[in-house]
Amino acid sequence: MANHKSAIKRTRQNEIRRLRNRISKTRIKTAIKSVETAVAEKNGEILASNLDHAKSVIDTAARKGIIHKRTAARKVSRLTKLSNTLTA
Repeated sequence: MANHKSAIKRTRQNEIRRLRNRISKTRIKTAIKSVETAVAEKNGEILASNLDHAKSVIDTAARKGIIHKRTAARKVSRLTKLSNTLTA
């Protein structure tokens, strides 16, 4: 356990940030799963809206520093490639 006042505060801040990051990462996973489900069901209308939502969630997380910008780009690229298999 931390002994210094600043270390106690740092521990408290880290816990708050960890929970906030976990929420965002869970939102990313859910958005990706919804796109994959729409592709599996071959539903074009739902796929388009889910893909836009997933891109938005991923880009927001990258902008806030929760995930790296290249990781975000890779995830968006893979989702777009997956959705293009349905339209092709």
